[in-house]
Amino acid sequence: MKRIGVVALGSMGLCHSQQWSQMPGAELVAVADIRPDHAAEVAKKHSCKSFGSLEDMLNGIELDVVDVCVPTPWHKELTLLAASAGKDIVCEKPMARSVDDCLAMIEGCEKAGVRLFIAHVLRFFYEFKKAKELIDSGAIGKPCIARTCRGGRFPRAWNDWFANMEWSGGVVLDTTIHDFDWLRWCFGDVERVYAKGLYKAGLDHLDYGLVTLRFKSGVISHTEATWARQGMFLTHYDIAGDAGLLTHNSQISTPLRVDIKETTEGKVGVQVPASPVPVNPYYLELEHFLHCLETGKPFSITPMDALKAVEIGVSALKSIETGKPVTLA
Repeated sequence: MKRIGVVALGSMGLCHSQQWSQMPGAELVAVADIRPDHAAEVAKKHSCKSFGSLEDMLNGIELDVVDVCVPTPWHKELTLLAASAGKDIVCEKPMARSVDDCLAMIEGCEKAGVRLFIAHVLRFFYEFKKAKELIDSGAIGKPCIARTCRGGRFPRAWNDWFANMEWSGGVVLDTTIHDFDWLRWCFGDVERVYAKGLYKAGLDHLDYGLVTLRFKSGVISHTEATWARQGMFLTHYDIAGDAGLLTHNSQISTPLRVDIKETTEGKVGVQVPASPVPVNPYYLELEHFLHCLETGKPFSITPMDALKAVEIGVSALKSIETGKPVTLA
């Protein structure tokens, strides 16, 4: 049984706390937040202890795992604090605000002999995991072009930190990071980034980014994200290969389908429907983390994978600022 402590109880901290509280093999023993009344309320709901900081939590209760859900700029600080205490770590995406901070987190955890898992949950969403399987199976032939989009309203949180571009990196680093990781998982490393967007445009609670990625494999992707859309959050993608097209749209009732080119025999396109699944993707990612701790198996998402996603994101921000493409090392 792994004893879990969750740090910061915003949207993701509350989500993670809920998943841990119902997971066999895990015991949510503590939560921490700088808002003591809020922490106490959440702790009461889950029958655990509450603290005002990670430091207090580490000193006040025995833990095996620290789940870091603070805003991005403090990922490095709290990860290194947890590592120095000998705790295995889950950290929300993006891994950090800079590549240097990502490297420091990796090196600190390796030095301390603890395991670090970055919670890129998109890989555990059915329609994205299934798309990866279909691409790998050759269902659409050789992939050539990808187009992704995600977004909704401008997020509101503690201290309005998403509106501080130096803290959040805006929609490109905080939201498109999902697609950067998933696309790299599907198509391999990126060699060049070019982006346009509203990063540092100074607009009041509006942001938008359009990022073009050229992969070493030859695939080109157009990746769009918005914090300017009114209405429910949406995602969609199109993956074109030389034998067919794979599409997903969260707004339609059949959100995943693959259309195969007709052969000379005149076969019709094949559709692969996706239905709602009973298990929450956030549960699945934390369950995967727990299983790997218990078995010693490697995580499906390595810290270096997460660093590479941040590298793409900060390169996109640099491209927006300079108006020039950025070549990755």
